Amino acid sequence: MNIGIVGAGIVGLAVAREVARTRGATVTVLDKEDRVGAHQTGHNSGVVHAGIYYQPGSLKARLCREGVALLRQYCAEHGIPYEEVGKLVVASTAAERPGLRGIAERARANGVPGIAELDALALREVEPHTVGVAAVHSPHTAIADFPAVARRLAADVEETGGSVLLSHPVRALRETAGGVEVLAGPRRLRFDRLIVCAGLGTDTVARMAGAAGDVRIVPFRGEYYELAGASKDLVRGLIYPVPDPRYPFLGVHLTRRIDGEVLVGPNAVMALALEGYSWGDIDLTDLRRILAWQGTRRLAARHWRTGVREVLGSMAKGSFLAAARRYVPELTRADLVRTAGGVRAQAVARDGSMLDDFAIDVHGRVTLVRNAPSPAATSSLAIARHIVGLTSVLTR
Repeated sequence: MNIGIVGAGIVGLAVAREVARTRGATVTVLDKEDRVGAHQTGHNSGVVHAGIYYQPGSLKARLCREGVALLRQYCAEHGIPYEEVGKLVVASTAAERPGLRGIAERARANGVPGIAELDALALREVEPHTVGVAAVHSPHTAIADFPAVARRLAADVEETGGSVLLSHPVRALRETAGGVEVLAGPRRLRFDRLIVCAGLGTDTVARMAGAAGDVRIVPFRGEYYELAGASKDLVRGLIYPVPDPRYPFLGVHLTRRIDGEVLVGPNAVMALALEGYSWGDIDLTDLRRILAWQGTRRLAARHWRTGVREVLGSMAKGSFLAAARRYVPELTRADLVRTAGGVRAQAVARDGSMLDDFAIDVHGRVTLVRNAPSPAATSSLAIARHIVGLTSVLTR
């Protein structure tokens, strides 16, 4: 078979590799950018999630746990940096203890190994400069170099006879009786099946396929600071707050990266363009479509107070410092330096709810990955197996 993949992020490349490896298909990956992993893959903090947050039995929970094992092995085979630095989820007040207990229960239900509930003294044995009333410790939570994984996956695709066509934006497509015709860059291509892993561009390709669906992508920018100088030594691994269960975001946290930097963030503000990496990135066409979606308006009406706080916090370094100092009080304003952020492709339903689980739709000969936010990078190899396992995708 001849299979097309839209999107050269880590998920699209993992799918392409899996299709070629297990089905012997010829695969062609299309991406509008001039490099692989240009957006979500190249703008995340590099955390390999262990699966402690996700609803037991959900696709996220299952594919995260499968994905961790596959990713660890893949990185080992190819010499890609991967380090188990551990994660603390810290309750800073007694009121957060029930939420923390719920996280421990979910983690155990999902089969996350080594989960321990720690008191105020025990958590300081893990992170000596961190304070809190209690914590959940996940010792096998790791960090990795996801852009390096994406580059290696692209090489795998090409080594099996496939192609990764960069600077080839999908401009039109149509489904025919025998397959899918795609106009990408200067080329007209024909595929037996098309799998769309386009992240922030999902809605654009879905409209071309006549499959707008009942969810839309709303971009949320996550902004970061990083720790400067000796302050990096105050954090050994990953320090997270107890998350607000109303949102799929985990809150401002401290993250040691594989390159030795330590990030503080992210927040979550609605971007003004699908690729709105700063307040100055405004695309009126994107913005009109985002605001025209009734789910966006219902989401804003329901959570406008939180939205206003996030916007104000985006503009104030002090808000990031205050969030970090809840857990590492030795930090000072001079320790935080603004650094690059990312944009999360968050699917929002018509009723204004934010999809929490991964979502994959089959529309004729076109398969659409509708929602694949964090932990998609962690889960990428398992997501690829799941998609290939949908027999209707490749055999119908």
